[in-house]
Amino acid sequence: MPIDPLQSPDLDSVRATALQRIERLALEPMQLLDVAERLNAAQRPHDVAALYQHWLRHCQSSVNYIIQFNLGATLTQLGQWLEAEQAYRAAIAQNPQFAQAWFNLGTLQERQQQPQLALATWQAVLDQRLVDTPQSRELYLMTCNAIGRLSEETRQLQAAEAALAASLAAAPAQPKVIQHWVHLRQKQCVWPVYAPPAGLTRGDLLKASSPLALLAASDDPGLQLAAAMRFVRERVKVPAATLAPSQGYGHGKLRIGFLSSDFCLHAVSLLTVELFELIDREQFEVYGFCWSREDGSPLRERVKQAMDHFVRIADLDDLAAAQCIRRHEIDILIDLHGLTAGARPNIPALRPAPVQMTYLGFPGSTGLPGIDYVIADRYLIPDSEQPFYSETPLYLAQIYQCSDRQRPVAALPSRAECGLPDDRFVFCSFNNNYKFNEPVFDCWMRILQRTPNSVLWLLADNPWAQANLCARAAEQGVDPQRLLFAPRVPPSQYLARYSAADLFLDTYPFNAGTTANDALWMGLPVLTRSGRTFASRMAGSLLTSLGLPELICHSLEAYEDRAVELASHGARLKVLRERLKSGRETSVLFDSPRFVRDFEDALKRVAPGV
Repeated sequence: MPIDPLQSPDLDSVRATALQRIERLALEPMQLLDVAERLNAAQRPHDVAALYQHWLRHCQSSVNYIIQFNLGATLTQLGQWLEAEQAYRAAIAQNPQFAQAWFNLGTLQERQQQPQLALATWQAVLDQRLVDTPQSRELYLMTCNAIGRLSEETRQLQAAEAALAASLAAAPAQPKVIQHWVHLRQKQCVWPVYAPPAGLTRGDLLKASSPLALLAASDDPGLQLAAAMRFVRERVKVPAATLAPSQGYGHGKLRIGFLSSDFCLHAVSLLTVELFELIDREQFEVYGFCWSREDGSPLRERVKQAMDHFVRIADLDDLAAAQCIRRHEIDILIDLHGLTAGARPNIPALRPAPVQMTYLGFPGSTGLPGIDYVIADRYLIPDSEQPFYSETPLYLAQIYQCSDRQRPVAALPSRAECGLPDDRFVFCSFNNNYKFNEPVFDCWMRILQRTPNSVLWLLADNPWAQANLCARAAEQGVDPQRLLFAPRVPPSQYLARYSAADLFLDTYPFNAGTTANDALWMGLPVLTRSGRTFASRMAGSLLTSLGLPELICHSLEAYEDRAVELASHGARLKVLRERLKSGRETSVLFDSPRFVRDFEDALKRVAPGV
């Protein structure tokens, strides 16, 4: 019995036979799909596309919508997005109920930088009930989760939360969806954040929370370490072998590499740029390994100029990036990310340097393999809390946080220019709203009630948080008009604003970091509460270095009373302001050369070969 030419191992012959049979209308749809599958398996997408297009030119079939769909997927793979969109639309025109074609069309629109069109396409899938949980549960979840993800990326936070809530209602056991849903509620100040949907417990929500979300949700260092370790288990590949020799390289100068995607207008670079500039080039050679966005900011250019070698690794995968770092023979690699957005934890996991540490980016234990040290000070990580860190604390002599004395400050505005009353005491808190929580916000409301001639000045982070905060104030018996919201402005104007406030109220358990540094630099006292975790001790560390322990509290009751006391006794606040002004001139927090010497001494203590 002769062998069907379509079964030949020679794919060129199979392709030619299929094209001929299409022209003679002698190829069945299943045969077409079989040939296409074999060509796809052989990595021949151009031939697959040509095969489908040939079929559609010659054959009329009730299943042509499937062929158009497959053509769209193939053209998408080839980067021919306009042609792919035409194919998906042709599939939809033939079968308007074909939900997968609608979903793929939305995905293609997102790739073409048309997020609102993509969201509208996916929403239509739900509104027209093209998918439902009994018949097409997986595609229903994919659609809800896509809407949630892209809405979050485009800062449509309420819509994102609603889409993910619908997804969880259909399938509660989705840890990654829970993770985003929780953080969306934090960003919008939807309280209680950890109110579990049906089918879930509060413990389920905590277990699925991101390490970043838990910094604002808990002052339990053990829980935070567990979250970090879970992240590592799920996301980080632990290699069988490492790249760098443990003994180092014996360079005349220690080669220090900083690893980050935040070498741009970002809080990390705002703090570190002068550190990079002042490192002693007689002893150190400084490298920046970067996958940051090119934002064109003066800060990014300043960071680039501060490096002896600025190496872009954005186009390299993690292994290639680690190998690049290894080829540069870096002695000490300092990861400025930890577990924050944009991190590439598999790079340090490959150990491209003999000594590796984490600094600034993530205020907590990272749990990351390959990270030996966390740069800290004795206040930030007391001896009693060391067991909750996967890294060994590398203590600087006085303060862990660096500063930039050259940060530009705009002309100081009047209170009227800030939308503030001239005759009121102005509390402020310019932390990101996801750091807010019920206990601290309710404490702020009690402070306002006890100081009737005061207002609270907050960052206008997003409209949903603003509405929820105003509603909560009203529930607590405070006129929402006493909450004033400042829009985001460039860094120089943001810094200048601090001159219009009287007292900064810090958040807990996730303190201000860069924000506290900025406020103190501008001479604004910061009232904080310290707890057990890194995140809850950041502001206290800065105040300790400035000799202002009176501004550190260890309970909400003490915090509330201290705020009321300072607002009610102007002379006491004036004394603190004068001491802060003096500390700015004498403290290592703002003495960058002195800080850099401490930083260098710490690195030399743990350098390879020491």
